[in-house]
Amino acid sequence: MKYSGWPEPGELVVGKVDEIEDFGVFIDLEEYEDKRGLVHVSEVASGWIKNVRDHVNVGQTVVCKVFDVDEGSQQIDLSIKDVNEHQRSDKIQDWKNEQKADKWMSLAFGEEMTDEQYTQIANELYAEFGSIYDGFEQAAIHGAEALENTELSDDEIDSLVETARENVSVPYVNVTGYVDLRSPGKDGVDGIKEGLKAAEGNGDIPDEVELDVTYVGAPEYRIKVRAPNYKTAEAQLEESVARAEVAMEDVGGTANFHRDRHTDDE
Repeated sequence: MKYSGWPEPGELVVGKVDEIEDFGVFIDLEEYEDKRGLVHVSEVASGWIKNVRDHVNVGQTVVCKVFDVDEGSQQIDLSIKDVNEHQRSDKIQDWKNEQKADKWMSLAFGEEMTDEQYTQIANELYAEFGSIYDGFEQAAIHGAEALENTELSDDEIDSLVETARENVSVPYVNVTGYVDLRSPGKDGVDGIKEGLKAAEGNGDIPDEVELDVTYVGAPEYRIKVRAPNYKTAEAQLEESVARAEVAMEDVGGTANFHRDRHTDDE
């Protein structure tokens, strides 16, 4: 799906070179429906240009900055030279992401989805997340909870979450810490087991988080957390340690956290 409106001055747009003339380059805008812009020869590249075709080719995908928009004359003035490499790379990636998201919309709601339904769902995702792709990514990470502030129906949310979790590759981070569990007395082993269960969350860990507690060497255990971002990962690590501390105190033991490993051999 493409935008039906007009780009704004200063906006970066993705286009395909459609026609090359001595005075400039005509660009078909990939993100806007039936919109075409012109890059004057002076805006193709820095410096003096002998031949425009030395800088662009028909069919080439380019990123342009919008200079001016005249809806009355149906004219969009563009610049290629005013887009630096970092901007170009980021814009192309965003564009590719939205193309992926467009396919995911079809997977979620079927090829027979009407333009009205697409627009309604897309607008909800744009309003909440800034893009359709980011909406799918958050749905993959947080499930239905990510979409609870939208006006989407329960069925629409279920379809989005299911499709997101089947198709979106979510970036994850890992954090690791260590805890020494000690429980004196004849029931010390059972006390350690209770501490481990508590550290592991007793099955009550968010869907987007993976948390593993493994034995390193008495009395040391490794806590490894995999989560969508460092803030969540660190919070889950802290909560794991806090649960272990409470459980060990209940059996007269201790749980001491440290960031680096103490035991030499596993």
